Amino acid sequence: MVIKKAEFVKSFAKTDGLEKLDKPQFAFVGRSNVGKSSLLNALCNRKNLAKTSSTPGRTRLINTFLINDEFYFIDLPGYGYAKASKTEQIGWKSLIGGYLEKSENLKLVFVLVDSRHEPTEKDLQMLEYLYYYQMPFKIVATKIDKLNRSEQQKSKLMLSSCLGVGVDDIIFVSAEKKQNIDKVLDLIEENLK
Repeated sequence: MVIKKAEFVKSFAKTDGLEKLDKPQFAFVGRSNVGKSSLLNALCNRKNLAKTSSTPGRTRLINTFLINDEFYFIDLPGYGYAKASKTEQIGWKSLIGGYLEKSENLKLVFVLVDSRHEPTEKDLQMLEYLYYYQMPFKIVATKIDKLNRSEQQKSKLMLSSCLGVGVDDIIFVSAEKKQNIDKVLDLIEENLK
């Protein structure tokens, strides 16, 4: 699949209005600073479609992007940002859960984890949530370019073990070097059929 057209549609502070997005949807979720915006930009081959920041916790709304006029990317708020107030964290949690539970056009959830670190408790809770509600998902490990070959192998085994999945069940990507971006796009294309 090639993304020829990508446009920002709208940011949502509540789930109201999301039901009007009547095309297939692919959601991206992960902890703050895991590289969601960078991955979205790499998938669309654009530099600034999704805003990136060196400050974690910047995505506080549900951001929607129309892709090739046929489906949506849904950028969900990052979770686990330590400096956010408890009230903000609860708000993000209800926003993410509200979207996931209400969306009738959700095809697949991409759960992003950082290849350099063990999954957080919140990462594991997200996977439990998706298993519980039987929502289709794929794990994407980001920032693989930050590791040398030996570290990459260790990361693959560690993530596989921590997440309870096979190594082949995780897509290891580098948004910066566009490594394995095609695998994510292929998966999107498969789920549009």
